[in-house]
Amino acid sequence: MQHPSLFQPVTLGPHTLRNRIVLPPLTRQRSGQPGDVPTDLMAAYYRQRASAGLIITEGTQIEPRGKGYAWTPGIYSAAQVEGWRKVTDAVHAEGGTIFAQLWHVGRVSHAELQPDGEAPVAPSALQAQRVKAFIETAPGTGTLVDPSVPRALSVAEIKDLVELYAQAARNALAAGFDGVEIHAANGYLVNQFISAHANHRTDEYGGSLSNRLRFLREVVAALAAVVGPDRLGVRFTPLFTSTDQDRVYIGFVEDDPHRTYIEAIKVLEAAGVAYLSIAEADWDNAPDLPADFRRDVRQCFSGRIVYAGRYTAERGAALVDAGLADLIAIGRPFIANPDLPARIANGWPLNALNPATLYGGAEQGFTDYPAYAGSTVPTSNEVLS
Repeated sequence: MQHPSLFQPVTLGPHTLRNRIVLPPLTRQRSGQPGDVPTDLMAAYYRQRASAGLIITEGTQIEPRGKGYAWTPGIYSAAQVEGWRKVTDAVHAEGGTIFAQLWHVGRVSHAELQPDGEAPVAPSALQAQRVKAFIETAPGTGTLVDPSVPRALSVAEIKDLVELYAQAARNALAAGFDGVEIHAANGYLVNQFISAHANHRTDEYGGSLSNRLRFLREVVAALAAVVGPDRLGVRFTPLFTSTDQDRVYIGFVEDDPHRTYIEAIKVLEAAGVAYLSIAEADWDNAPDLPADFRRDVRQCFSGRIVYAGRYTAERGAALVDAGLADLIAIGRPFIANPDLPARIANGWPLNALNPATLYGGAEQGFTDYPAYAGSTVPTSNEVLS
């Protein structure tokens, strides 16, 4: 077996994962319309990849205002919950474990995506820069646009949003998910509250780092009360440096990112959450996270640690062997290789990814990537159980 450390079982709260390879949240924009409802095709896609130790779904918006991209799924309506139930049933039929990533884009949206064409909501009325929303221009066709100027949330509305997160977690349980992940990364709503670049509030949710972490603390507490801390994860993008200024939309570069994110991770430790997911910059020449940051993460967080960001099996196994990571998320190769764990274990070659079919569309580039000869995965034509 190649890279045996990736194939050691590991516990995650009440779950025992059969390997340490994670299918991370990957936006695919293939929900059913109208209503942003998960489809049978999505169920087939996730079922094909159920040999991952852990699946984390693509971001699923917790309410209509949380949408920043056409055709992304939600988890706030009865139809969406029913659609996600098809997904979880399909994954469980293959013995897999699946968490829902709960998502609110905040200011990274456009009025055309918002209820009644209103402005997006955010901690402060600051327009997002170097980032695009995606609107539909015709059925099945869309375009990237600059986000609209958001309006600042009132304190009462912030409290309401915490409850919307809690309701989304209840919906996830009703849909059969094994747990949930808070999307607190990539410059979206929770990240906007954390960042001094997006949060210029002067009340209890802004100013000091402790105040900027308040929304995170409240959302974590609310979701832990619903699903249990042992079924809860949180994703961050610390992004210490950026050598590619066209890609800074992945997150925010804080003045003191080490302190900001170690303090944020302490919030998770105090709540006893099951895992922390750290998404690193994912372009080819991106710098690695500083070694002292990885060390401090391990020292201050006792739950499972997941790293993502163009990881190869070799690089991921080295991090696990060093005791710095418990699970490794491998994204793009898992899109093109539904049997990725078997390919890694056996040293089999990988299918190439077609970037043109990443977002939107139907089966092509979604459920039609083949398994390796001698390896089997469920097909998109198979009847879902």
